[in-house]
Amino acid sequence: MAMNGELQAVVNFLERERGVDRETILQAIESSIEQAARKNTRVSSDFRVRIDRKTLMISASDEYAVSDTERGPGIVTVAQARRFDPEVQEGGTVRIPFPAEKLGRISAQTAKQTIMQKIREAQRSNVYNEYKDRVGDIVTGTVKMVARKDIYVELGKTEALLPAKERIPSEEYSTGDVIRAYVLRVQNDASGPAITLSRSCPDFVKALFRLEVAEIADGVIEVVSVARDPGRRAKVAVRSLNPDVDPQGSCIGMRGARVKNVVRELNGEKIDIVKYSDDPELYAREALKPAEPTTLTVDDDAHAIYATVPADKLSLAIGRAGQNVRLATRLTGWKISITADEVIAGEETDKQVFESKRDEMVHQLAKELEITTVVAEALFDRGFHSPEGVLHAEQAYFQETTGLDNEQVKAIYERAQALVDQQGE
Repeated sequence: MAMNGELQAVVNFLERERGVDRETILQAIESSIEQAARKNTRVSSDFRVRIDRKTLMISASDEYAVSDTERGPGIVTVAQARRFDPEVQEGGTVRIPFPAEKLGRISAQTAKQTIMQKIREAQRSNVYNEYKDRVGDIVTGTVKMVARKDIYVELGKTEALLPAKERIPSEEYSTGDVIRAYVLRVQNDASGPAITLSRSCPDFVKALFRLEVAEIADGVIEVVSVARDPGRRAKVAVRSLNPDVDPQGSCIGMRGARVKNVVRELNGEKIDIVKYSDDPELYAREALKPAEPTTLTVDDDAHAIYATVPADKLSLAIGRAGQNVRLATRLTGWKISITADEVIAGEETDKQVFESKRDEMVHQLAKELEITTVVAEALFDRGFHSPEGVLHAEQAYFQETTGLDNEQVKAIYERAQALVDQQGE
């Protein structure tokens, strides 16, 4: 039985365009035709279909019992059997070619459906096997479709998803654009393998530096931690395993070439290269740059760091919308609180003095903003030590950080603005 042109075209297409192994396709076709024949024609469980791997000719056969004394379905005489096997004897079995026309149209249709199902399964398995070990790699693809804010990316013969939450907020893409992204995870569920990409995760920055900085790829320099505000700023902590190699200088590169390449890929996201230290005080000082703390106290029990800066540098230390202190906190893993020098002017900067001043400042903040002491403590512990400090932060960030509802946030901002305006007058 010759293989028809339609099935031959299917084999060629799946092998060439979908990357499915040829042997997998042929085995799927053999199995599907066998299943369809057993379901729709009178064949035995020993019915077999074979495809010639060179000519792609299909042959089918069924097994019959050989007997001159018995009659019935699945039984042939010795004389009939010896037309196909001259040495067969009474009581044996013989395999007889099965006429193609007996398979019928229903069998062919069922076979096609089964073939496609098996091919899809094989294709999903191929995709999963190809990408399951590529988590952590950077891949390049083409934007296939933008649905709402989710981006579907074509990666060769498969498709991946860049969800809205994994995008850099300031970036816009159109169909056909080339995009680089980080393989965040690969899952193999009932609907098939799902490849999720990211451009906003900290590991994407780490992977970019691994590509740009040979010393990182070689293991001489280690990226210890990355903290990001995607699209705006990132802090990258690095250390050298070789005392003769400068980790910051290596990552920056000659005339800033290496870090510029990373910044360019991130569409202008600013990057601070921080020198890692096992000493939390030194590490925090590096992480808070460009701010230069006047004093810095480490509380191991609370896993917190209390820093003071000159009053005119408080905004720089906290950063726009609290960005600098927030990134420093994420980078170091220590809770960092910053206040102005004037708060403890003339005093020792140990924990007890800070705590006594803290209580005084919390009550003052509660009084000024007309809020409860509990709310004032929550604001203070998150770096909002005055009405001016509240107004330095964007409302969205303030609400996210404090966990207050819309009405509370609105009331606090209105009161803080009124106090600042009153002081100005």
